Amino acid sequence: MNHRVGLDRSQTLLFPESLEEYVTAENPVRFLDAFVGSLDLRGLGFARAQCADTGRPPYNIKRVLNLVSLEKLMQAVA
Repeated sequence: MNHRVGLDRSQTLLFPESLEEYVTAENPVRFLDAFVGSLDLRGLGFARAQCADTGRPPYNIKRVLNLVSLEKLMQAVA
């Protein structure tokens, strides 16, 4: 069983053409995405990093960690 997923970032939208066009190359979101993507979450003790075979799939833990990290970053900047 796989994690729950949202829209693909490269999927075209009405304005602008894709989500990637909203985020500049220098935006901290890109750093957070690369950093969290490089982590071994199962090795760090995240129990939901591997999906179970039964039940409703959880949200992708890497995406949740991205959102929480971005929220904390924005609170520190504000």
